Amino acid sequence: MLILGHDDVRQILAGRELALVDLVGEAYRLHDEGATSVPHSTFLRFPEQPRNRIIGLPAYVGGKAPTAGMKWIASWPGNVAAGLARASAAIVINDLDTGRPSALLEGSLISAARTAASAALAARLLVREPGPSGATLIGCGPINLEVLRFLVAALPTLTEVTLFDTDCARAASFARRCADLAPGMHVTLAADAGRALAAHDLVSIATTAAEPHLDLGPGRPGTVLHVSLRDLFPATILASQNVVDDADHVCRERTSLHLAEEQVGHRDFIDAPIGRILRGTGGFRRDPDRTVVFSPFGLGVLDIALAEFVRSAAVERGLGIRVDDFLPGPAGEPDSTQPKP
Repeated sequence: MLILGHDDVRQILAGRELALVDLVGEAYRLHDEGATSVPHSTFLRFPEQPRNRIIGLPAYVGGKAPTAGMKWIASWPGNVAAGLARASAAIVINDLDTGRPSALLEGSLISAARTAASAALAARLLVREPGPSGATLIGCGPINLEVLRFLVAALPTLTEVTLFDTDCARAASFARRCADLAPGMHVTLAADAGRALAAHDLVSIATTAAEPHLDLGPGRPGTVLHVSLRDLFPATILASQNVVDDADHVCRERTSLHLAEEQVGHRDFIDAPIGRILRGTGGFRRDPDRTVVFSPFGLGVLDIALAEFVRSAAVERGLGIRVDDFLPGPAGEPDSTQPKP
């Protein structure tokens, strides 16, 4: 068993934003071609702690580097006030010849990177301007910081960012981190969500909201990366063009699209999956008079594809810790845990 900790994963992912965007794009293409297996995520909830949850995402992705495994990710929003990260995760990769687990990776960085890479990929595909100069970020947490990192790599014309968070201190701290991430970037703190939404044609929303709380206002941005899935009112979803990663996955667990489906009784408001757009098989066309909303549920194939990328790089670099006695030996071999006669 190869064990890769947080620092190992960080070292491998550093500076690889464009490669990861391409990797996520390939995973979406494979998913659209039917070369993946993605059961529905399992949500473990707690009666006494309704805000907390742990999600299991099993997946198989084919292609040139077929891989299977599972991400187990916890979301504890109260951690933020205690100075801890909201999300923590582990990813297991299984050997496809034997089924035995072959690698265990710290998963929070991979999870954030795949989320940000998918958002940047969608922005590159869907923005109305060929070279947008600015973006709005609603929610000043670690996910939107990663989204900004990937947007800067994928859309090098970005020179401005407008921020909004209900916690003013968090927004101010985020602004300082933006300066470190993208020196020279002009950063503006918006007084409210409406002004933030009106500031730029490209918007990324990544909050911990459990219920819809936003419409897009009269300014109506051109492209919204609806990363956290539960922010937009169903009426806003129904008035927009909607691109998803997978309709069966995203229309559940009371996402904004799930609520919209319950309201109208169908999914006709979903225009296309992103894999079909990437493959050029869906006939999707931007309506210049409507906002396009990208709502990615977060398919496990992305986590597994990125985890295999990290595992392979770690083997080449000699990173991580090998635990050779993690699993039992071949059948018939004496069990070393039993006392000798």
